[in-house]
Amino acid sequence: MLQSVCGRGDSIQNGVEEAPSVPVQSHTTMPNVGTSAVMKYSSLVLLTLQSATLTLFMRYTRVRSGHMYMATTAVVMAELFKTTGCAVIIFIQEGGIKQWLNHMSQNIIKQPMDCLKISVPAVIYMLQNNLLYVALSNLEAATFQVTYQLKILTTALFSVSMLRKKLSVMQWVSLVCLFVGVGLVQLQPSTKSASEKVTTEQNSFLGLVSVIIASLMSGFAGIYFEKLLKNTPQSLYLRNVQLGFVGVVFGLLTMYFNDGREIAEKGFFYGYDFVVWVVIFLQSFGGILVAVVVKYADNILKGFATSAAIVVACIASIYLFDFHLTLQFTMGTSLVILAVYMYSKFVPVLVTKKPVLTA
Repeated sequence: MLQSVCGRGDSIQNGVEEAPSVPVQSHTTMPNVGTSAVMKYSSLVLLTLQSATLTLFMRYTRVRSGHMYMATTAVVMAELFKTTGCAVIIFIQEGGIKQWLNHMSQNIIKQPMDCLKISVPAVIYMLQNNLLYVALSNLEAATFQVTYQLKILTTALFSVSMLRKKLSVMQWVSLVCLFVGVGLVQLQPSTKSASEKVTTEQNSFLGLVSVIIASLMSGFAGIYFEKLLKNTPQSLYLRNVQLGFVGVVFGLLTMYFNDGREIAEKGFFYGYDFVVWVVIFLQSFGGILVAVVVKYADNILKGFATSAAIVVACIASIYLFDFHLTLQFTMGTSLVILAVYMYSKFVPVLVTKKPVLTA
């Protein structure tokens, strides 16, 4: 499943977005077990690192001293890189410039109504990514990483209401644990020492509201996108090109209305440095890792990667941002990690009824 896949989805689980789950077809031929195992665990390690480092790097770029870049420009660049990457993949698949142009013409230019449908999640994802920058400008990296797992709850609720999916009893229990865990993390008393290395003004309430809205957007857009994928023949790569193109257009409009005057004075790339480009790269191509994990692993291992990313972000925040762990934060985080594991583990098994043979 390339999350959205080139950067969408279930997803910034990772600090960013993930793709809706797409069933993987089974094959009758035996796969190369050694290669599959290497790809499985390599992709899990990379997904864990990508999820944690994206959050940490993004937080660092929003609270350090010096010239502050404009988040709206970073969102546009991330969408542009993702779109280009997926277009290149399609070009390789098609095998030539003529075939590639024909493929794009048939599925994009000659399908205006289809592109109109895809614009709904495209706009939502673009707004969501802008909100993530707002959230990480006002919340500790560890707190954000834990709180943003609310997207699991919103995705589950939208999947039940929009796709009529059924959750197991243990999955509902896990969602309660998730809600309680996030509540414990958010209600912990703030400490001045936790922000000693922060040079910008913080508004924890604004950060929390941004995360909640981003989680709602992630859940709705992910399920809407999944519904499109199931009901249309277009490939996931092509869908991401459509998403990215529309996202760039609306991202530029958002940039113009929000930061147009400042960009005119200081320039589009004002405040950019190597670390900012790393953030953009991680946000653009991190979703591909989600696709690899879904292909070579399963939801349980993906949930493990999410939990590991929370632990990594918490430990790194202690050293990078003077973040102080409290008993309440530890309890809440433990509940969230448990909830992520339970939700991935206890997936309902679809039982197909065998046809009754009559004489």
